[in-house]
This record gives sequence, C-alpha cells and structure tokens, in this order.
Amino acid sequence: MLRPLEFQHDPRLLVGLQTSDDAAVYLLDVGIALVQTLDFFPPVVDDPYTYGAIAAANALSDVYAMGGEPFLALNIAAWPNDLPLHLLTAVFRGGLDKAREAGVVIAGGHTVTDDEPKYGLVVTGRVDPERILTKAAARPGELLYLTKPIGTGAITTALKAGIAAAEHVERAVEWMVKLNRTASRLLVSHGVRACTDVTGFGLAGHASEVALKSGVRLVIAARAVPIIEGAELYARAGRLPGGAQRNRAFYAEGPDAVVRRGRGIPTVLWDLLFDPVTSGGLLFTVAADRAPALEQAFREADEPLWRIGFVDEGIGVDVVAELPG
Repeated sequence: MLRPLEFQHDPRLLVGLQTSDDAAVYLLDVGIALVQTLDFFPPVVDDPYTYGAIAAANALSDVYAMGGEPFLALNIAAWPNDLPLHLLTAVFRGGLDKAREAGVVIAGGHTVTDDEPKYGLVVTGRVDPERILTKAAARPGELLYLTKPIGTGAITTALKAGIAAAEHVERAVEWMVKLNRTASRLLVSHGVRACTDVTGFGLAGHASEVALKSGVRLVIAARAVPIIEGAELYARAGRLPGGAQRNRAFYAEGPDAVVRRGRGIPTVLWDLLFDPVTSGGLLFTVAADRAPALEQAFREADEPLWRIGFVDEGIGVDVVAELPG
C-alpha cells in the first residue's frame, strides 16, 4: 500500500517509516525533538468512560515507547447517529481523565459520523534526541523484558460473546488503563535503547519487528510470559479475536516465517503470543550488566516487570518453552 507513495525526505525527521516505530520523531533544536502519534479503535469494553480511558492510555503509550514525555493531545472520534451523545461525552471524559493523570492537555479534536464508534488521540510529546527508544537498537547479549501481561484480546472477545467472568474483565481493564509513564522513565534513566509497546500485532509480532529492524534474534520463553488471569481459559475455548489468526499466519506460517515454534510449547501459550493486545506493556532489551540495577529500580517503584527472554545472533524470533538455567 505504501510502496507507491513518495514521502518527503527531511534531515530533521529522526524516526519515520523506515523503522516501523511507534511514533514519529522530529528534531526541533539542539537537545529537543517532538514525538507524535495517532491511535484510535472501536470499543473493547461496554462502559463508555472506561473505553475512553483505555483508548487514551493506548495512544499515550506510543510516546512512552519512544522514551518521550507527552504533553499535548487532540481527540479523534467517530460516532453513529443512533447512539446518544451523552455516551460520547462519557468517552471523552474517560480520555480526559487519563490524559490529566499523564499531565497531558487535550486541546480539542475532530469528530465525524460513522456506523461504528471509534475513539483515540493524536499525541505530541518531547524527547531528548540522544535518548530515543527505538525498535532498531537491540543488540546480542541483551536481556528481554515485558512490563504488562498479555491476553486482553482473548478476554475482551469473551466479553463480547457474553461469557467473560467479571473478575477477569476487571483485571484486564486494570492493565489496559495503566500508563506506561513510570516504566518509560525508568528505561530512559537506565540507558535502555531498544523498546516498543505491545499492541495489535501481539507479543510475537512486535518482537518480530524488533528482531528484524535490529538485525538480531530474539529468544522468548513461552512459560515466562505473563498472562492475565482468564485469558488461557478463553483461548482454549476458541475465544481469540480474528486478529490472532491473522498475526500467526503472517509471522509464523510458511517457509519465510519470522517466528519459530520450539518443542514443548502448549498450543494455548503459542496462540496467546499472537493475541492482539490493547494498551499493552513495554517490550524492551537491556544490557546484561545493567539489568540488576534496572530490576531493582522497578521493584522500588512498585512497577511490574518480567524477564521473558534474551537477544542473540541471527534473525527472527525463536520461541522456546523455558529460559535456560
């Protein structure tokens, strides 16, 4: 789709389409660059306020994944004529409260009429050009970490089918509305350079992007990957969204598969690696000698963190059952 287009070349565009990163980065002056992103999607939960908060956290995450600090946002929304406007007000209120939590000002936006409701944010942030986080900076010998569990796709799909337990939905919502702000700041302060956030391509898909853009091989231990309570149950029941199958077909099937399945991996864990995530955690790599201090910093900040693998020579993603040792 994009190949026929001729995009402008600007030396101030530090990060654009070439690395498939989470946001664009544009140099303004010495020591300061803008980070900009746009993200929106249809409802994943029934409550409009919660939906707005999740969508806002998801959009803000792209800036955090680049090591930036968001400060300005615009609403973007689509709304059907047959839905009451007070529901859209609730969506906006959820987004506004989440933006306020992040220290971000929502300055306006744009709304259109559409058959399906959609909501999200255009987000602008600032970043030090020398400390940008990118998918293309992973190096062999580094360790691989994740800051939120996966499984939101399976749980929200079960919710749409009317079979999700309330406690499972509640836990998934808690993870989806959680900002990646503190985690991002810790990564930047500890010299991390390679990072992305886990969203629609699933953990395996976003790991593939890091591997390909960095020219390395990621090894992920399936049993080390954290999963939200209930997600395995719904995945076994076939309640995975259609995007999970598309992700698996694109990344893990055929002679040129980027993601390779090792022995001893249960099918349910394999499937969940491709489950589309909403407002997921940060997936990053860090030098082994810096890892202990970073882990300690996460503990002191009461921030969740899981080591799920490592970086090696080669290319692509190898999924094994467990971490060695």
